[in-house]
Amino acid sequence: MSSVIRIASRRSALAMNQTRWVIDQLQTMRPDITYEIVPVVTTGDKMLNVSLTEIGGKGLFVTEIENLLLQDEVDFAVHSLKDVPAQVANGLELAVFPKREDARDVLVSQGNKDLTHLPLGAVIGTSSVRRIVQLSRNRPDLQFTPIRGNVDTRLGKVAAGEVDAVVLAAAGLRRMGLADRISEYLPIHVCLPAVGQGALAIEIRSSNEDLKKLLAPLNDDMTANSTLAERVLLTSLNGSCQVPLAGHCVRHGSEWSLHGLVASLDGHQLLFAEARGTDPHQLGLQVAQTLKDQGALSLLT
Repeated sequence: MSSVIRIASRRSALAMNQTRWVIDQLQTMRPDITYEIVPVVTTGDKMLNVSLTEIGGKGLFVTEIENLLLQDEVDFAVHSLKDVPAQVANGLELAVFPKREDARDVLVSQGNKDLTHLPLGAVIGTSSVRRIVQLSRNRPDLQFTPIRGNVDTRLGKVAAGEVDAVVLAAAGLRRMGLADRISEYLPIHVCLPAVGQGALAIEIRSSNEDLKKLLAPLNDDMTANSTLAERVLLTSLNGSCQVPLAGHCVRHGSEWSLHGLVASLDGHQLLFAEARGTDPHQLGLQVAQTLKDQGALSLLT
């Protein structure tokens, strides 16, 4: 194995924070290796004035990084798993899933109000169709405005009074040391998280066995299994960020529980499914089939 390992990361503060966390773990095990971050500005990072649903989805955060891996310009990449498409590029694999952070969505609002106490007709900043359709079901009076950019940009919109609140992933705020800004953790029955939300994934070339061995101690079995169920659900439904699709899996004793959601773009139709089982892969297939039986594929197309 090379004495220098090159790690691709998006340039955002959150992405760099997550990558440095992985490096810190590796340095405790192999301090003899030099770990070099290769910052990448992806298409998704450049096109902040356009909704992801209009320009190809969250895969735009990953494609350039995968190309660097395939061209052997970097050795591995650290992704937010919710940004990784259902299928990764041929020759690559998601090899390691470190311990997951809180998977829930959160509200950051003016006056630190929770969802119930936001004023009538409050303006919520989010570009996520998944979040919009679920929050509208609980508060039909809410208004939504597109918002993209890094965490600080979104929080700044609230501080400046441009919006009454924003919806973000709890994991990002917690990893950035900004948990004190959270007004409310949204229960999953109010806003079911995106598939893989709160989890990191380390992507490598499938042929790099030495690197797999180096990274293996960072893998968390609980995270690997829960996100497996969620991503099987995603893959089985051919999901992307262009449609409202959500999935969240947790363990209860010896069993796993998986919730899934598919909605129409206008939010008028919401399909839910839930199942328990001991095999995460089968659980993902089961929930996907239940949603298909309810008509999910017609909504997804």
